[in-house]
Amino acid sequence: MQLDRWRSAKELLLATGPDWALRTSRSQVLAAGAAGNHAIESWCAEEPKDRDALVMWARVLTQRVIHAHRVGASAKGLVMAFNTANAACKAAAERWPADPVPGVCSLALAQTDTDETSPRSRLNWEWPRDAMLPPGPWQLLDWVHRRDPYNREAYHRMLGVFHARGRGGLDFAQWVASFAPDGSPLKALPLYAYVESYRRQLEQGPSVGAIAYWTTEVTAHYAQRTLYDWFRESKPSERSLLDLNYLAYVLTVTGVGNAGEVFEAIGPYVTNAPWALVTPNLEWWQDDFRTARRKALSDGSRRR
Repeated sequence: MQLDRWRSAKELLLATGPDWALRTSRSQVLAAGAAGNHAIESWCAEEPKDRDALVMWARVLTQRVIHAHRVGASAKGLVMAFNTANAACKAAAERWPADPVPGVCSLALAQTDTDETSPRSRLNWEWPRDAMLPPGPWQLLDWVHRRDPYNREAYHRMLGVFHARGRGGLDFAQWVASFAPDGSPLKALPLYAYVESYRRQLEQGPSVGAIAYWTTEVTAHYAQRTLYDWFRESKPSERSLLDLNYLAYVLTVTGVGNAGEVFEAIGPYVTNAPWALVTPNLEWWQDDFRTARRKALSDGSRRR
């Protein structure tokens, strides 16, 4: 069974080739499924110099570090797991220098490096050229960007670093959206930052109501810009379902409207985020989605 699993992964990645965006997304999905078994270890044991095996090993180890961090593993165990995964990222990068995925893994690992007084890697705490932005793994992001400009996962991982540290996420997301080309899913990055900020406020108590938080000129601006600069400039086949759900949600809660066409693009394929992240009752999120979709499709808020 392990043999069948890693051979399927090998065939898929081999067929993907140097389509970096597709390689990034496919390797991420494969790692999510392989992190709990030994299929990739078997592959590496069988073909220790295979570049796809090495990158998948980096992916799997990274996935395990992130999981261990989330469940509160011991500091000593996390440091050891981090160092092992980091070494796997370097080995994969050396085996295929053009591949951006090892750098994406390093950015993901940086999400677990949250204590500036005891950094796990100096690369995770560098100051950017723009002093208005916080320290972070800027060199790693630049490394990925040179290989695959505007790599979606890389920039989302970088945003995740700032969210994990509790500061700088919105500034970073707005900065990225200011220069990402039209049609790029990174135009939607500020929506993720706003949702995360709102989710954290909900955790702390009802200090700010949804209307007060969402109905501002700034949130409306980024909702509109995402609609016009990403959604209407992108090909349907290239749109992330998660990005579509975030856009539909933010268009709805900001009162900007025009959400009907986005809900039509979503069809029946709702994602739990952001709906489950921002509902006052977790049992309501699917009803929240249906209500928002029904209203958007019935009030003429399609393209205009």
